[in-house]
Amino acid sequence: MTTKHVVFDIGGVLVDWQPHLAWQEQLGSAEAAHAFLDRTDFLALNTRADGGERFADLALHIDDPQDRAHFAEYVALYSLTVVDPIPGTWAILDRLKAQGTPVHAITNWSAETWPEGLKAHPRLDEVFDTLVVSGREGMIKPDPRIFHVLCDRAGVAPDSCIFIDDAMRNVDGARAVGMDGIHFTSSGALEAALTERGVL
Repeated sequence: MTTKHVVFDIGGVLVDWQPHLAWQEQLGSAEAAHAFLDRTDFLALNTRADGGERFADLALHIDDPQDRAHFAEYVALYSLTVVDPIPGTWAILDRLKAQGTPVHAITNWSAETWPEGLKAHPRLDEVFDTLVVSGREGMIKPDPRIFHVLCDRAGVAPDSCIFIDDAMRNVDGARAVGMDGIHFTSSGALEAALTERGVL
C-alpha cells in the first residue's frame, strides 16, 4: 500500500489566530479592536500579505493616519495573535509522527509574520518534513500551484496526500489537484476521519 502523507494547514488547525489581539490592549477593548479590523478591511489586506506583499506597503491603502499607524505595527505585535494551540490537534500530529507517517504543512501566512509566529510556537519550524509558507512563495491556497510546490519538494504525488484545512475552499483546491481532503472542524472529527482512512 502506498504511504500516505498528511498535509496540515496551520492557522485554525494547529494554532488559533485572533488578529484583534494585536490591538486589543492599546485600543482598550476587544470591540474597539474588531471595529479597527472592520474599518481597515484588515482581512483583505492580510490576504495580500499572505500572498507576498509587505505590511508597510499595505498600510498605505488605509486613509486614516492613526489607523495606518496602528496597522503598521502589526508585525511587531503579531505574536500576541497566535498564543493558543488548537486543542487536540497537536496530539494527533505527534501520533502520526510517532508511527512514521510523513507530516507536511501548507500555510497561508505572511513571510514577515512567520518568524514572529515561530517565537510563540517554535515547533512549527521543526515538526514538518516539508513546509510551504505562502508569503515566501508569492501564492496562496487554493491556488493549485501551491499544492504542486509541496508535492515537488516532498517528492510525492498528489494522490498520496491527505490535506487538512479549516477553510473549505482550500480543501476543494487540494481535491482539485488530486489530493484527498479533510475539512477541519475539531480534533475529534479529524481523528475520526484519519482513522476511517486507516492512517491512525
